[in-house]
Amino acid sequence: MKAMILEGVNQPLVLQETPDLQPGEHEVVVKLAAAALNHRDVWIQKGQYAGLKFPIILGSDGAGVVAQVGSGADQNWLGKDVIVYPGTDWGDNLRAQSRQFKILGLPENGTFAQFVKVPAQNLLGKPAHLSFAAAATLPLGGLTAFRALFTRAHLQAGERVLITGIGGGVALLVLQFALAAGAQVYVTSGADEKIARARQLGALGGVNYRVQDWDKQLRAQVDGFDVIVDSAGGEGFPKLLELALPGGRIVTYGATQGNPKSIDLRRIFWKQLDLLGSTMGTAQDFATMIQFVTDKQITPVIDQVFPLAQAEAAMQRMHAAEQFGKIVLAIE
Repeated sequence: MKAMILEGVNQPLVLQETPDLQPGEHEVVVKLAAAALNHRDVWIQKGQYAGLKFPIILGSDGAGVVAQVGSGADQNWLGKDVIVYPGTDWGDNLRAQSRQFKILGLPENGTFAQFVKVPAQNLLGKPAHLSFAAAATLPLGGLTAFRALFTRAHLQAGERVLITGIGGGVALLVLQFALAAGAQVYVTSGADEKIARARQLGALGGVNYRVQDWDKQLRAQVDGFDVIVDSAGGEGFPKLLELALPGGRIVTYGATQGNPKSIDLRRIFWKQLDLLGSTMGTAQDFATMIQFVTDKQITPVIDQVFPLAQAEAAMQRMHAAEQFGKIVLAIE
């Protein structure tokens, strides 16, 4: 089969022929129609991720058709359109993943290939209203967004939500999920055009975080937030404590701007804030997310579709933060 191979840190992805896959016991091989990129793939390429190993096929997101079914797996999966849950070995504690938890694309080969081998229990049927490209955007990003909003923050209809860094795939899925749940949503971004596009999708307002008093500008639009979903951290994070309403929940699933230099604990305890961490999600989170997408007929935002052979160009687009929505690979 053809696959995009990463040979080492800061090396480009290269199209190569690799051995065909054979399913083991309770496994299936999926003929992929589409895969999607995540920042995780870029961090692995840049050597900024734990447990690196090479060569590796990146990619945590994929959708396609079941081509082979191993012994002990449900043979009814054969020929079915599916989407793949990208996690294994979460463990018994639904509140947090085990030390054995793994994500597709490292250490196991991932979805930047014509085929992928996964446990049969990681399959769900593809939502009928979605194309393969749209379905492929959901596994890692949709799961991260859904767990942050609902499993962790327990978002309720009518609440006010702030999403930082709109434009990335996860942030946009948070936006779409929150709107579908009946929330009032505001956003931040470093690009005015991304804020404008978020408003077209249903956001009520937003500010450019590159402006020094962005928090004051946001406060002029709304007096605070019940839920704040952040992936940046950094120097701007303490301002989120100010923007949170009493009893508010702040969920963080990333730290692209690094750690904040200081946190005012008095703001947290006096306002009775919940500061919540979130990473990926359980298989049950994934199934509930896919049902939510189906029930609400949500179609994820796609930034651009590249052929598999141009996966390196797709990686460079993500690294440059040029995208609005998910970047997808079409696989022949």
